[in-house]
Amino acid sequence: MANEVKLQNAPGSVASMVLGICSIATGCLVVGLVLGIIGLVQAKKANAIMAEMPAQYGGAGFTKAGKITSIIGIVVGALSIFYWIWVLVIAAEAATVASSMYW
Repeated sequence: MANEVKLQNAPGSVASMVLGICSIATGCLVVGLVLGIIGLVQAKKANAIMAEMPAQYGGAGFTKAGKITSIIGIVVGALSIFYWIWVLVIAAEAATVASSMYW
């Protein structure tokens, strides 16, 4: 155990995790969707770098966490967008019905 070499984290592995967490935290906004997509791209790049140079780079756990949290953030962001579109459609329909009642 004393002879174990600690590998450097692959570029983008920690960034993907941070972006994934931020995408979940801001999932109710469009920002969460954008951060999730960027985090997913960063995780893909980090995985490619780790596969290319496994003796030099580590950080697979950060990359996996980043990928998972980014996917969750994308799903939450997409559901949030669909929800707000639905609310606007219902509000527009209600306004149309209400305005036709008084004429």
